[in-house]
Amino acid sequence: MKYAFIQAHRQEFRITRLCDALQVSRSGFYAWHGRPESPRAQQNRDLLAQMQTLHEQTREAYGARKMWHLLKQEGHACGRHRVARLRRVAGMVARRRRRFVRTIQARPAKVSIPNQLNRAFTVGEKNRVWVADITYIPTQSGWLYLAVLVDLYSRRVVGWAMSERQTTTLVVEAWRMAWAQRRPAPGLLHHSDQGNQYTASLYRRVLTRRGVVLSVSRKGNCYDNAVAESFFSTLKNELTHEHSFQDRTEARQAIFQYIEGFYNRTRLHQTLGYRSPEEFERQAGDS
Repeated sequence: MKYAFIQAHRQEFRITRLCDALQVSRSGFYAWHGRPESPRAQQNRDLLAQMQTLHEQTREAYGARKMWHLLKQEGHACGRHRVARLRRVAGMVARRRRRFVRTIQARPAKVSIPNQLNRAFTVGEKNRVWVADITYIPTQSGWLYLAVLVDLYSRRVVGWAMSERQTTTLVVEAWRMAWAQRRPAPGLLHHSDQGNQYTASLYRRVLTRRGVVLSVSRKGNCYDNAVAESFFSTLKNELTHEHSFQDRTEARQAIFQYIEGFYNRTRLHQTLGYRSPEEFERQAGDS
C-alpha cells in the first residue's frame, strides 16, 4: 500500500522524499513498480479513493471508526483496522476539536426556575425534551448570533434562528420554527441556561401557553446544558473555525447548509448508533 501511495503522488513530490517519509527503499519501490498490481492493492487503491471522497463530503470531521461505519453503510466491505491503516498511509486525519470554551456568559436569571432536566440527556421519545442555547459567529461585518433548539431524542436541530442582535426575539423565532415543524404535545420539557433571553417574561409566556415545562441550568454550570453546547462545538469545529465570512449573509447561508444539508441529514452520531438524526428518526418510525 505504501508503494501505491508513492505511485499516486510521484507527480507532486520527489520519489526519494516519499520513500524516506514512508520508510521504504527506492529499490523496493522500483521493483514493485515493475510488477502488475495485485488484486489486494487494487482494492486498497479503490477503497482509499472512496475514503478521500467521503473525507471531503463529511467536512474532514470523521475519524477511523466513524469513517468505517460510513463505508459499511455505503456498501463497502472492509475492516476497521484496514480503514485506519489506509488513513495513516494517506495522511488523512480528522480536524482536531478545539478545547471547549463557553462563548456567551449567561446572566443570572431574575426568576427562579428549577433544573428539571438534571443532565438526563438520554430520552426515549421525540418531542419530549428540547434543549436551547445561543452562540455567536464572527464575520468581517460583525457578529451573527445563532439560537437553536435540539431534540435530545435524536439530537436533531428542530428550530434555529439568526440575527445581528442577541435578543428575546431571536429565541422566540427559533421556538416558532421548532413548533411549526414538530407540534409537540403539552408537557414538553424545555431546558436552557440562565440567559436573559430564555428567562424573559415574553419567552416564558410563549412557551407556557403551549403547555411547555421550563427547566434552567444551575448558575455557572454549562455542563447542565452539555448537548446544546456540544452542538455548537461541533458546528464551530467543522464549519466556522475554518472560514472567515465576508459578511452575515455569507455566514447565514453556510450555517443553513450545515444544519439542514449536513448535520440533520447525513452527519453520523455515535450516540445514535452511527446514524444521522434524520435516519435515526426514520428507522424508529418517527418521521
